[in-house]
Amino acid sequence: MLVNLSIRDMLLIEQVDLRFGAGLNVLTGETGAGKSILLDSLGFVLGRRGRAEMVRQGASLGEVIAEFELDMSHAVARILEDAGLPFDGQLILRRLNMRDGRKRAFVNDRAVSAEVLRQLGAALVEVHGQHDDRGLLNAKGHRALLDSFAGNEAALEKLGAAWRGLRAAEAALATAEAEVAALKADADYVEHALKELDELAPETGEDQALDSKRRLMQGAERVRGDVDKAVQAQTAAEGLLLDAERWMQDANEEPELGLGAPLEAMGRVMAELGEVQAGVEAALGRLDVDPYELERVEERLFALRALARKHQVQPDDLPEVWAGLQLRAQALEAGGSQIAELASQRAEQARAYRAAADALRGRRVAAAKRLDKAMMAELTPLKMENAGFETLVEAAEDSAWGADAVSFRVSTNPGAPAGAIEKIASGGELSRFLLALKVCLTTRASGLTLIFDEIDRGVGGATADAVGRRLASVALGAQVLVVTHSPQVAAMGQGHFVVSKSVQAGETRTDVRALTEAERLDEIARMLAGDVVSDGAKAAAQALLDSAPVAAR
Repeated sequence: MLVNLSIRDMLLIEQVDLRFGAGLNVLTGETGAGKSILLDSLGFVLGRRGRAEMVRQGASLGEVIAEFELDMSHAVARILEDAGLPFDGQLILRRLNMRDGRKRAFVNDRAVSAEVLRQLGAALVEVHGQHDDRGLLNAKGHRALLDSFAGNEAALEKLGAAWRGLRAAEAALATAEAEVAALKADADYVEHALKELDELAPETGEDQALDSKRRLMQGAERVRGDVDKAVQAQTAAEGLLLDAERWMQDANEEPELGLGAPLEAMGRVMAELGEVQAGVEAALGRLDVDPYELERVEERLFALRALARKHQVQPDDLPEVWAGLQLRAQALEAGGSQIAELASQRAEQARAYRAAADALRGRRVAAAKRLDKAMMAELTPLKMENAGFETLVEAAEDSAWGADAVSFRVSTNPGAPAGAIEKIASGGELSRFLLALKVCLTTRASGLTLIFDEIDRGVGGATADAVGRRLASVALGAQVLVVTHSPQVAAMGQGHFVVSKSVQAGETRTDVRALTEAERLDEIARMLAGDVVSDGAKAAAQALLDSAPVAAR
């Protein structure tokens, strides 16, 4: 439970040190005295967002410290373990709010993140404030409230996994169907284009090879003429050289002329000339051009380039286009079997989701009956034994939270039709319905501190007394803090604190202090009578205190 709360320099509070006890603790004070400042400060140390303006005027920082005494089995033990923080049953939360908006948080004097602080706060304190009724009155939030009451966390997690699996299967099926539909829309084009490419069977680098061959064949005639002239010149030169050789041989009969060496050189020249002749004849053979071959080369080259222009690519990219079209054709052929397989997977995921949704519906229906019974048990001591409460679980569209719509319906008189709480109940009835709901829907976790902020508004007299007694009953099993304007509720408290506002040296201050028994009597009398407290008011206040349960005295 919350043992100590210390506040320094927060809004109008300069310094407050409070010690709370078990059971029902009440906080009273005139309207505007600053009770909301106390709750805001407590919320700040529990991890709620704090504004720089919360720092008291003239101070450099605000500080709130909350000390809790807990069982070692408390839920915070797991949170602290995950955060690497020690735990010995005592928990001290400290948070600083700087003037410039910076904040620092500590748990047992060790710095922690705001997220860790929020997790601890959620496990330590549950606040039912003046402004959280909207969630209870809004039917859109009723399903979550019922799930919390039923403890459906594991079932919701299983359902969420099934929903994600179903959505993924539906997305995969839709994508495959769209792809197959797109392929079918282009089926004629793919078939025609693939037929053209199959017939042509293009190869990478083929365009350049064909172009080079075509150029060679086109220039063959001109080159052949040049080579023919070379052959003729060679033949003429050969004849002249033969004549020269013969004449030199005839002249060599005169040894003194020294023609032996020239004749040997001439023999070598003739041999070299023979090699030249052989090479030229071979070249002429290569220059023999088949005109039909040139036509075939040009026809294929032009076909490659035309098809490349058609597909808006370079000729060397045609094999890649060809391969892509083959894959599209294969995908179209395989699309039917793929869709059938994905449809089967989708059906399997749908069955898993439906089973999880049906199981969750069963838990919700059973929990709705328990909640209705618990509500009637709560309404009776609140002087609403003739009222009715019903939790409706109806079919809705499939979602990550199941296929159920949950709504709370009430009736205030026997035989009257049930309807939405905010439309059926009057002000005082509404407060009691909401109190009963909050009591039923609370987690009731061990060591949880419950805070009720003016839950008794709109009621008085015997009804306010019934509300106070119900709160006192709840406080038998949990620490409860109640902000109230009702003397009947205040009289039920085991600890009583008064919030007051004063002006000192031109500055407004809010103070909170625990009341003695005598001061408590005066405060309840003030709540009954107003500013002027008469003896009759004190007698009435004493009667309220005397009528309170023994635990409250």
